[in-house]
Amino acid sequence: MAGNVRMDEMGTRAMAMIADLARHTDEPGRLTRLYLSPAHAACADATAALMRDAGLTVSRDALGTIVGRREGPTPDAPTLLIGSHIDSVVNAGIYDGPLGVVCGILAADALRREDLPFALEILAFGDEENVRFPTSLASSSALAGDFRPEWLDGADADGVTLREALHAFGCDPAGIGAIARDPARTLGYLEVHIEQGPVLEAGDLAVGVVTAINGATRARCTVDGTAGHAGTVPMGMRRDALAATAEMIALVERAGTAARDAVATVGVCTVEPGALNVIPARTRFTLDIRAPDDAVRAALVDEIVSGCRAIAERRGVAFAEERFMDQAATAMDARLAAALETGAARAGEETIRLPSGAGHDAVAMARLCPSAMLFVRCEGGVSHNPAEKITAADAGAAVRTLVEAVRVLGEGVRG
Repeated sequence: MAGNVRMDEMGTRAMAMIADLARHTDEPGRLTRLYLSPAHAACADATAALMRDAGLTVSRDALGTIVGRREGPTPDAPTLLIGSHIDSVVNAGIYDGPLGVVCGILAADALRREDLPFALEILAFGDEENVRFPTSLASSSALAGDFRPEWLDGADADGVTLREALHAFGCDPAGIGAIARDPARTLGYLEVHIEQGPVLEAGDLAVGVVTAINGATRARCTVDGTAGHAGTVPMGMRRDALAATAEMIALVERAGTAARDAVATVGVCTVEPGALNVIPARTRFTLDIRAPDDAVRAALVDEIVSGCRAIAERRGVAFAEERFMDQAATAMDARLAAALETGAARAGEETIRLPSGAGHDAVAMARLCPSAMLFVRCEGGVSHNPAEKITAADAGAAVRTLVEAVRVLGEGVRG
C-alpha cells in the first residue's frame, strides 16, 4: 500500500475522482465551470477535501487557487510544485485540467510515507481557460510574480469585474502580491495534462514528454475588393474579395503543412455584403500560427503575410493585416523533462517527445522556475468537447510516471 491507494488502483481511483469533480457545473446537463463561479467554488471545496484525504495541509490563495502542501524536512527546503486547473470552457470535457490536479493528489498520497528532500505542493489553479475575464493565466501568473493589476478591473459579459468576483468568492485582492513565490526556494513545476491532440494515440503510447509549448501569432486580416452584380460583371473584370481570400486560405494551409512542427489556421471568415447575388466586397479573416520554435514561427508568418499581399496585388484587391498577439514559445526544462522520461521508464511506459500546441499554466510557471509537462493520450485528440475521453489504464500510467519522476528528482537533490 502506498498512502491510501495501491499503485495498481491508481487509474481507477483517478477516473472516479475526476468524475466526482465533474458534478460541479454552472449549467445543468453539460460541464461549464467558469472561474470564480458557484461551480468553481464547489469544485474547489471538493478538491480541497481530496487533498486533505491525501495527507496535505490545504489553503486557498487570494486568487482562489487551492494549495495542498506537504512540508519539507527542514524549513529552508525547496518546494516542488505539481498542478493544473479546475476551471473549464463552456460545454467542456471532464479531463482538461482536473486530470493534472488529481494525478498530483494521488502522487502525494502514494509518497506520503516516503522521505523527500523537498516540500511538495499540489496546485489547483482557477483561471487557465481565461473564458470569463480578459486575463491570461492569472492564477499561475501570480505565483510567478507576474500578475497584472489592470486585470482586476476587467469585466465579464455581465459587467462583473474580476475584483468584484474575487470579493464575492471570499478572496481579498489586496493579498495577490503575497502569492508570488521565491524562485530560489522553488525546485520546479510539473504538470500532467491530456494531449489535446492525436500524436500519442497514433503512436499507441499512453504518455509523452513535452519539449516546448508553442509560441503563437494571431492577426486579423481584411481584404477589400469591389461589390458588383453577380449576373452582369464579367469574371475577368471582377475584384472579388472572397475569391482572393479563398486563395489566401489555401496558402495558409500549404505553408503550415510544409513548416516544421508548425500549424496555421484560419478560424473565422466573414463576408460583406453577404448577399447571394452580390460579388463580395470585403472579407475579414483570422490567422492563428503556432510553433515550438520562434524562428520557424516568424518565418512562417512572414511567408503567409507576404504571400497574401502578392495574391491581393495580382487580383487587384487590398490586403491589410493587424497583428494582436505575438507570444514566444516556452521551452520545457531539460532536467525535469528527463526526470519524467526516467519516471515513465521505471513505470514501464515508453515515451516520445512532442510539442504542445495549446497553452497551459506551465507557460506562466516557467517564468518562476524550471517547468515540464507530461501529456496523456486522449481518444481522437478531442478536447474542449464533452466527447473528451481517456482510459483508466492511461490515467494510471500518468500517476505512476509522476510518482517515479518525483522520486528521481529526490535522488537528484540528495546527490
